[in-house]
Amino acid sequence: MSEMLPLFPLGAVLCPGMIMPLHIFEERYRQLVRDLLDGPEPRRFGVIAIRKGRETGIEGVHSLYEVGTTATLRRVEEHEDGRYDIVTVGTQRFRLRQLDQTRPYFQGEVELLDDGDVDAAAAEPVVRSVQVAFRTYLGALTEWGGATVRIPDLPDEPTLLSFIVAAAMVIDLPERQALLAEPDAVGRLKAERAMLSKETSMLRTTTSRPAPDLRNTPFNPN
Repeated sequence: MSEMLPLFPLGAVLCPGMIMPLHIFEERYRQLVRDLLDGPEPRRFGVIAIRKGRETGIEGVHSLYEVGTTATLRRVEEHEDGRYDIVTVGTQRFRLRQLDQTRPYFQGEVELLDDGDVDAAAAEPVVRSVQVAFRTYLGALTEWGGATVRIPDLPDEPTLLSFIVAAAMVIDLPERQALLAEPDAVGRLKAERAMLSKETSMLRTTTSRPAPDLRNTPFNPN
């Protein structure tokens, strides 16, 4: 089943459960926010990564990735000049079926995606291995960057864990997008396990990239 959803193309990937603040200054996206505020709850739009192009300017976006995430408005602050500061939380993945450009901002016909039920017992070995690999990766970041990296206790629930790891890793957009597009949590966790091993090895053999501060990596359990 498909639905029409306002779209906000970004040079970033939003994962379900993650918090994303946005500063809205372009008129077309001010209109998007106004339309959402005038509409019913839940006030949702789609965040989708730009494959080719740039964020600003209506002609800036040349192509989009196929899989994005719905973002639900949680807080809106309107400024006197019409700009907005909003806080959103990623809720559910979607697949873009068709792009609509009849409004000032993009809309898309989307199919909502579900990771489906996960057999917790069957997934436990990969969950444990990813938890260990992720902590080893964070340790390598600490050793390499000279900063202490802390993150809240990792969940045992496979889907939430897979999205936290996908959001927190220091990887390029296409790699993060590939993790978002994995069809299920177990497949995503397996891909992350391989990626964590590779990234940890790279961190321990190079000193050319500064480590980020992941202490406050935001996520929302809802």
